[in-house]
Amino acid sequence: QVQLQESGPGLVKPSQTLSLTCTVSGGSITTKSYYWNWIRQPPGKGLEWMGAIRHSDGTYYSPSLKSRTSISRDTAKNQFTLQLTSVTPEDTAEYYCARSRGLYSSNPVDREQYDYWGQGTQVTVSA
Repeated sequence: QVQLQESGPGLVKPSQTLSLTCTVSGGSITTKSYYWNWIRQPPGKGLEWMGAIRHSDGTYYSPSLKSRTSISRDTAKNQFTLQLTSVTPEDTAEYYCARSRGLYSSNPVDREQYDYWGQGTQVTVSA
């Protein structure tokens, strides 16, 4: 059974960089055919796909967030990390990591396209 767990600060100040880590257990992030995604849900809004990293280390980003987003991985720890720079209160959201077999970059996110999800972590951007 694959499990994903997000971790990171719950409060970030405006203009700072948000950094979240997803720790994966029960499966390797280097297994072929999988994408490891970051998805968020602002209050009162739908799920938004932010980006993904592939088993081969290729990265893919939402055009609207590409200039501020970076996804990397640590294969030794079986983790992948999201960094979002220059955050504003509009980046306040529940952040999720999730696994998929394909690259699904359209919004809103269809939950059925992802087979495993983390429980989510709330991030608030406020001074």
